[in-house]
Amino acid sequence: MSFGEPRQAWAECAEISAQVHVRHLERPVRRVVSLVPEKYDDMWTAAKGFYKVEPVVADGGEVVLYAPHITRISAMHPEIEEIGYHCRDYFTAEWDRFSHLHWGVLAHSTHLRGAGSYDAEHGERLRVTVTLATGIPEDVVRAANLGYLDPADLDVATEEADPDTLVVPDAGEVLFRLQAG
Repeated sequence: MSFGEPRQAWAECAEISAQVHVRHLERPVRRVVSLVPEKYDDMWTAAKGFYKVEPVVADGGEVVLYAPHITRISAMHPEIEEIGYHCRDYFTAEWDRFSHLHWGVLAHSTHLRGAGSYDAEHGERLRVTVTLATGIPEDVVRAANLGYLDPADLDVATEEADPDTLVVPDAGEVLFRLQAG
């Protein structure tokens, strides 16, 4: 906790938070398995398990969100289930199809896709694969433009033993970054 002039106190708190709430890795990982805590009850809130680890995933890598307790995409934004998850460029290139939607819905539907590009010739090209191992039915997951894994088929101990996989308990609580340099 810091006190005093607001900008100074904010800067001091930001410095402490960067040490406590950000974990730096030396190199990218091929795969992340985010163990999503039960306090997140839909994918809209559990998306933190993706976007807080995406920066440390190598190009072409994968993030698996393991949350068998989650059974729906979003209580707050049911439209996401209809339009799916896509990168920002997809929505801007197809603006006539999506301009009627609230911008918050569009923004949230990009949170679970991360970096990517889109053009009419090649379609959507995403930097990282996102796979859900949740209680959401497979057909709903695939219709939302995400990969599916039966949560019963995920063995956390095996994932932890893989040197190219980072298993993140309480996913969404800490931001991951690569070390500079």
